[in-house]
Amino acid sequence: MTRILAIDTALPAVSVCVLDEGADEPVARDSVAMEKGHAEALMPMIEKLMAKVEGGFASLDRVAVTVGPGSFTGIRIGVAAARGIALARGLDVVGVSTLAAFAAPLLAGEADGIVATAIDARHGHVYFSAYGPGGRLLTSPRILAVKDACRLLGGARVRAAGSGALLLRDEAALSGADIMVVNGAAAPDILAVARLGLAASPGNAPARPIYLKAPDAQPAKRPAPRLDLP
Repeated sequence: MTRILAIDTALPAVSVCVLDEGADEPVARDSVAMEKGHAEALMPMIEKLMAKVEGGFASLDRVAVTVGPGSFTGIRIGVAAARGIALARGLDVVGVSTLAAFAAPLLAGEADGIVATAIDARHGHVYFSAYGPGGRLLTSPRILAVKDACRLLGGARVRAAGSGALLLRDEAALSGADIMVVNGAAAPDILAVARLGLAASPGNAPARPIYLKAPDAQPAKRPAPRLDLP
């Protein structure tokens, strides 16, 4: 039996979870919604959580962490923590896409139609992916204008999740299409992250950040050097 610690700091929440392979409910979990302060909140939350787990860190076999798309800073914080814990304890570490974590609960239910996951990337854009029956990936993670994402979905029956799902629904409605928003949460369920982490292969799911756009904060431009003419 594999026991996993799942970590998510990629979006506006800090969430951690310990799950045993094959179990329906986690051994322990905690989650706090927050826009900032992930770095200060994460390690105390993990330590508090592991204090409730019999065997503590020594009982873990694997660590999973969300690798994006999402906040540049949040992704780095989670990946650094996961890698550090895995290195210190000699554990496998795997990366889980935030878009896949939003999709997983929907794919576990109804089998027909398309599942679309969208995270609000601001300025009329979303981080987007789409899945067909059986979890088949139809559109790999990318950043798109909301109009372009809806165009890719066409007139298919769509169930959507993520903070950008409402944007898809409203845009689709302008052309008479119908997208059903199943989950408009700002961050995925940490239990879904843990389950995907258990199913992943460490060799095929590296804990490496997924960045789909340049950071909003750009380094200040240096003034051109002044020429001192004679």
